[in-house]
Amino acid sequence: MATHENLLGGPPPTRLPDDPEPRELLASGSAPAEVAAKYPSSSLAWAQLADEAYENGRVVESYAYARTGYHRGLDSLRRNGWKGHGPVPFEHEPNRGFLRSLHALARAAQAIGEQEEYERCSTFLRESSPTAAETLG
Repeated sequence: MATHENLLGGPPPTRLPDDPEPRELLASGSAPAEVAAKYPSSSLAWAQLADEAYENGRVVESYAYARTGYHRGLDSLRRNGWKGHGPVPFEHEPNRGFLRSLHALARAAQAIGEQEEYERCSTFLRESSPTAAETLG
């Protein structure tokens, strides 16, 4: 019988609670700005805004959206027992908004020459979820 104990002694993975409404609205084609306005705590909506801005060459705007999604995600992680470190599995879909925001923040920071923040965010992403770091690029 498997116990799935963390044999390394680190904190257990943090799994954010599901928040299906923003995810479903985004999946159905609702504009990310509308979803973010209706659900401002949704890191996923902010991550999508950051991605759209970046893809359209609006890097500073992407940085601002990503930073908002990142901080909203940190708030949610803390409310759900995260103590500032430990796994945040990408495989758990509700975690993806935070992880995508963190990735977008690293990408935009690099694009505007914020090398220290790029490195910090990239390391944080890899340490939180190697799968997210690999998947998101």
